[in-house]
Amino acid sequence: MPVETSSNAFREAMASFPSGATIVTTSDSDGRWWGFTASSFCSVSMDPPLVLTCLANSAQCFSAFAEAARWNIHVLQHQHADLAMRFATRGAAKFDGAGFQPDADGLPLLPGVSIGLRCATYSKVDGGDHLVLIGQVEEVSLGEEMPFVYFRRKFHSLPVGADAAAATSGQPQASVGLPVVIELDLGWM
Repeated sequence: MPVETSSNAFREAMASFPSGATIVTTSDSDGRWWGFTASSFCSVSMDPPLVLTCLANSAQCFSAFAEAARWNIHVLQHQHADLAMRFATRGAAKFDGAGFQPDADGLPLLPGVSIGLRCATYSKVDGGDHLVLIGQVEEVSLGEEMPFVYFRRKFHSLPVGADAAAATSGQPQASVGLPVVIELDLGWM
């Protein structure tokens, strides 16, 4: 396989790596809410519990997150695809009618997500054209619904419902079909 080093080849390679999608939220010193969509999210450490996400230096919310002491990470479900798009759109009214509520610190918190993480700043690292936010997880909430997967600029539902039901009933598992695809072209990734 030939190696390409162009930014387009790199962007395509990263779009071909399946991940979840998250919305990361905080507030600035004036209490104004800020947020962005991120597919760059992973665990870093179990002790202490650390996660990371990455924010583009050019993002409108960059200053708020560069100064933030706390933020929330929301792992999204298929019903949040429109919010993922909204929070990835520069200049959008991201929080209007989206269902966010203030948490104990006044930061925006979205109920009904697959996973919710309340984080305190552990460190912030220069990552080229991104800021790497490493947060210490202080609170975890788990939802009932499975998250979706972001792969090749589209959201995909995981076909685990039938498999889980078959596993608990003792029945042989059916062959896994292709996942449901929610057709959204996300040119931002």
